[in-house]
Amino acid sequence: MKNALNQPRQLSLGRKMGRHWQFYVIVALPMLYFIIFKYVPMYGVLLAFKRYRVSQGIWNSPWVGLYQFEKFFKNPSSLKIMFNTFSLSMYALVSSIPLAVILAIALNETGSKVWRKSVQMVTYAPYFISTVVMVAILMQFLDPALGLFNAIRASFGKDSMNFMGEAHLFKHIYVWSALWQNTGYNAIIYLAALTGINPELYEAAKVDGVNKFQKIWYVDLPSIKNTIVIMFIMNMGFVMSLGFEKAFLMQNPLNLQSAEIMSTYVYKMGLINSDFSYSTAIDVVNSIINIVLILTFNHIAKTKNKEGGLW
Repeated sequence: MKNALNQPRQLSLGRKMGRHWQFYVIVALPMLYFIIFKYVPMYGVLLAFKRYRVSQGIWNSPWVGLYQFEKFFKNPSSLKIMFNTFSLSMYALVSSIPLAVILAIALNETGSKVWRKSVQMVTYAPYFISTVVMVAILMQFLDPALGLFNAIRASFGKDSMNFMGEAHLFKHIYVWSALWQNTGYNAIIYLAALTGINPELYEAAKVDGVNKFQKIWYVDLPSIKNTIVIMFIMNMGFVMSLGFEKAFLMQNPLNLQSAEIMSTYVYKMGLINSDFSYSTAIDVVNSIINIVLILTFNHIAKTKNKEGGLW
């Protein structure tokens, strides 16, 4: 009797899936991606608690508990590496969001559609430059002998300078080159949020006699505040997962004390030194810090504004 009652419901679900099979195929592709490349590799986290031996495999390698984590935190350079990663990522995050918002507002205020499209295309185009090409461009511009910046310095009577060899300049070069490359792309979501503002707010502001800057301050920014907060919280989840490629390509023995970050250190320990358990433990620490940061800032946002958090 129970099976008979359940059968029409099962058939109904089957008919629905058959009728909308295109939707389920589309949903299945990203789900397979996350299952195969995100969830299945979680099995490898066991390496962080073992002394991995290739001949024995992950499961049969001896357990060592928290030894790999203790090894990392006892390393004299561990705090420096974490500080480099956090400070570089926060520098990039705090710089990128305001610039992207300013660009989005400027484009939204532009009356000429041709000018707006032209500026948007020019600012968006650098996003498609690959990381390798981007670093090669930096090397050419900052070359001590033939670089453009040293040519400008020479015109003012100043000596040539090895920009890439100065440890204190690494963060500035990394961040501001990234801002040039990504600001146009990052501005798109804020521009979309601005276009969704209720036109009645602008009409009310016009009746009140506000000028353009007052309209931006009292209408535009409050209307996209939640979008800015959400983007900030989402980016906080990747603070310690700073991109490996660009930092690694920009590294050299002269700037390594500022350029060594978590992802490059994991690469060197894991793939170059073949210490897979140690590198996995470092990556686990990295992930825990990211989780703590995103939970903390989400809680702060919810405390300040009930609609300000991700959940």
